[in-house]
Amino acid sequence: MSFHKTKFALLESQAELDTFYRQHQDVSWLCFDTEFVGEKRFTTSLCLIQVATPHGIYLVDPQRITNLEPFLRLIEDERILKITHAGDNDYRLLNTLFGVVPRHIFDTQIAAGFVGYKYPVSFRKLVESELRISLDKGYAVTDWEARPFSAKQLQYALEDVLPLHQLWEKLNAKLQKHNRAHWAAEEFTRMESPHFYYRDPHLEAIQHDMMKALNTREQVFLIRLLDWRRRTAETKNYSKEMILPGKLLGHIVRSISNGREGLKHNRRLPEKLVHQHGALFEQLYQADITPAERHLIAQIPAEENDDPREEILQEMLYLLVKYKCFEHGISPGMVMARNGIRKIRNENESMLNGWRRELLGDGLIERLRNFDQLDIQVNGGIVELILKP
Repeated sequence: MSFHKTKFALLESQAELDTFYRQHQDVSWLCFDTEFVGEKRFTTSLCLIQVATPHGIYLVDPQRITNLEPFLRLIEDERILKITHAGDNDYRLLNTLFGVVPRHIFDTQIAAGFVGYKYPVSFRKLVESELRISLDKGYAVTDWEARPFSAKQLQYALEDVLPLHQLWEKLNAKLQKHNRAHWAAEEFTRMESPHFYYRDPHLEAIQHDMMKALNTREQVFLIRLLDWRRRTAETKNYSKEMILPGKLLGHIVRSISNGREGLKHNRRLPEKLVHQHGALFEQLYQADITPAERHLIAQIPAEENDDPREEILQEMLYLLVKYKCFEHGISPGMVMARNGIRKIRNENESMLNGWRRELLGDGLIERLRNFDQLDIQVNGGIVELILKP
């Protein structure tokens, strides 16, 4: 099967998009994908929206149409099933640009993880496996901001959306067969909440690799420095790396205690950078620490001890999780990352409820939740993870 020479409508005016909306208010499903460019800027540029519905195939040009509200209303309409692959990227972009929160969604990448595919599986591999269709990926890094589009660009864009409805039919049937539709729905519902799209602006600083090795004053300075970089990048719509390369952060933090002179004498730091921002960096370092900053400091994860016994416990628990997934034909990546046991227990215990509890069982869930209370007991050839009294 081939998608070549597929008929489609290219929507480039507000009137065309308004007509599209009137014609699609009552459809039961809508597949979509987006093409965007994020390099060298803070705010990603939305360049193309590919849409497939029961009425046909459409390409929406958001560079020509300034008001996308008619399309966005369809994304938020809970009566219409939205079908995507790795749609969290598309929904996150729409949320960032327009504040959109989707309703009634189905994601083929997530669904595939519940029916035997490794998570995350690529769109190309999934289409080839389920539909026996080979996709052309030759334009994966094309310039989507350039106009006019070439015929090959549009063909590539179409291939990202045309198989989606057939994939939904195949994967939904498998989910129903294995009684896992409610498991997948639980994951889809997470993307239908505003909380899913919230990003703490200070998370980058709190989780930065350097944080644990710094003293309090240096930690606060790094928080302020990263905050300045982010706000400046947002104002200028440049990438954060263009404002201040990440490779220079460590040199600045290690030199700032000696003020501008310390920055000047660090041969790794460009003279131009020190001349332009040295006084500001010195001010950021010397300013009094605020209660809000002390609250942020308290959120920095504690240094983990290199405890071989703890490493063994984590590895054994993960292998038990992995075995449970193997038994049920579910990708372990759907449940947790290999190093995610302590993170889940400390930061997101809700992830041990719902379908994960149903899959893993109460005994394993209890051990995951009480990781710090576990001990290893070896009796002959039997190894047990027991809860300490």
